[in-house]
Amino acid sequence: MREIPDNTTSLRSQIHEVIFGYESRAGKLFDIVLICMILASVTAVLFDSISSYHLRYGEFLIPLEWFFTIVFTIEYGLRLYSTPNSRAYVFSFYGIIDLFSILPTYIAFLFPGAAPLVVIRIMRVLRIFRILKLFRYMGEANLLYSALLHARPKILVFLFSVVTLIIIFGALMFIIEGPENGFSNIPKSIYWAIVTITTVGYGDISPQTPFGQFIAAIAMVCGYAFIAVPTGIIGAELMHEAQRRSQAARSDERECVNCKAKHHDLDARYCKFCGNSIQPP
Repeated sequence: MREIPDNTTSLRSQIHEVIFGYESRAGKLFDIVLICMILASVTAVLFDSISSYHLRYGEFLIPLEWFFTIVFTIEYGLRLYSTPNSRAYVFSFYGIIDLFSILPTYIAFLFPGAAPLVVIRIMRVLRIFRILKLFRYMGEANLLYSALLHARPKILVFLFSVVTLIIIFGALMFIIEGPENGFSNIPKSIYWAIVTITTVGYGDISPQTPFGQFIAAIAMVCGYAFIAVPTGIIGAELMHEAQRRSQAARSDERECVNCKAKHHDLDARYCKFCGNSIQPP
């Protein structure tokens, strides 16, 4: 008995190939058009936030934003329709970003101030990595992530030390300068210490007494020292992580002649699976 082709399944697979695929010409064209529309949408929101442009072009920008929102809503619905596992897509990184990129416009009915949040759509441009085949560079991003993960205890200790010094500097400035010089309370003095140590220096609060200026000078010098510390920590962890990956790659090359097992330590002289002697690297 001859099977009748399922037109619904065929249509769904075709839509999936265009929306989620990137090897075909239609898939690449779809992604390029989508990214152009995302950039145009974000640009429209940015211009609409400028009062002069809002007054002059608001009647055009608002309908344009609704046009983009409707198109992205239809696209999101097609993604749900065509994907084999809709639940996996909804809770994936791109699925969450796709949903959050259309919600602000609808939420603006209840909370008008939420409309500018549509700029989150710019994160959808990350799909350009797929179009330009830049995923081969994600290994470097994973290297940085692994280095930050291994450096987490050191960074936490460093941040705790910085917070402790900031509180001390803030308390000292509150005692030395006092409310008459703008340091009205310890939290405000801590705010000054954060601005000073991070070398931002807004200048809205500044010490007036010689002793206060001396403490401020020490805080500024400490700020420059603090900048160098995390750089050294992360740099050292990057080097160690690169060495670990290099050693892991070299260990994969060491194969036992007897059982063909790999993943031996670089200093191993015998196979950890069969006990046979292996050649040094």
